[in-house]
Amino acid sequence: MMAMRSSSVGLVLALCAIILKAPSVLAHGPVPSGPPTIGGLLFGWSFEPLVVLLLAAASGGWLALVRRIDQAHPAHPVPRRRTVAFLAGLGAIAVALLSGIEAYDTTLFSVHMVQHILLTLVAAPLIVLGAPITTLLRAATPNVRRLVLLPILHSRLLRVVSFPVVAWVVFAAVMWGSHFSPVFDAALEDQLIHDLEHGLYLCAGLLFWWPAVGLDPSPWRMPHPVRAMYVFLQMPQNTFLAVVILNTSAPLYAHYATLDRAWGPSPLEDQQIAGSLMWLGGDILFLAGLAAILYGWMRHEQRHEVAADRRVDAARAAIREREARLAERVAGEHEAR
Repeated sequence: MMAMRSSSVGLVLALCAIILKAPSVLAHGPVPSGPPTIGGLLFGWSFEPLVVLLLAAASGGWLALVRRIDQAHPAHPVPRRRTVAFLAGLGAIAVALLSGIEAYDTTLFSVHMVQHILLTLVAAPLIVLGAPITTLLRAATPNVRRLVLLPILHSRLLRVVSFPVVAWVVFAAVMWGSHFSPVFDAALEDQLIHDLEHGLYLCAGLLFWWPAVGLDPSPWRMPHPVRAMYVFLQMPQNTFLAVVILNTSAPLYAHYATLDRAWGPSPLEDQQIAGSLMWLGGDILFLAGLAAILYGWMRHEQRHEVAADRRVDAARAAIREREARLAERVAGEHEAR
């Protein structure tokens, strides 16, 4: 019991720390001496002990919870695809915060945009696909579920922020508010604001994708058609934001405009690249999410049809059995006469 509690608490704390604290150890550093290269982005990883420790703790906590569930319920283990999705989500966070991408996030807006896409549209949906709330509930003892997890899930605050309309608006507001307010420029100059911005992006992404994926219990439950519309309507606002950034005729952020670097695209060209990445990458990822929801909808309808067919077959079999018994009784009465 104590080991399970330690694993559950460790996983929750590690995820919260990754969201809110991990980026704080990532120093902005000087402007790199040259432009990013594919090799540098792929292999230029930095070793930040706290980030690595937190990601390792989240991974280890998850695996411990999965192992406990599999041992307690061998007939109904945690699907392997959920573990793959959750660990892949942590991997996307690692790529955003530890790879060569992080070295250029305050130097090139386009690289910074890739970082935000990874946090909101890759890491967040993958973590939600792992169904972490369901995993915690299954692994927890009855006391932990009753006294800790369920009160949080049923709290008034969570009911408000998880309401799909609120989650949708929060995601859109974070995207627009961060890009068209002094916050974005301030985040490029102040490390703490920069860290909080990353945490805000990841939290908004998790909140948005939670009702869309629909694997975890939630105070609000949307049917598949509504989920598809929910994601579909987010795509045009993301595209419109990207188009606005792409077509702005002057640099939006003084930090990038005044940065002293002798290589790479001009600040305006870099901004246009960032807008293009947001447009193309965002549309591709939203369409992928929409396709996954439609596929889940199709599978749900197929399972419903199979279950309905089984009920019909059972009803028909019962009718045939009653008819056979009635025929036998009638035949017996005729023989008795």
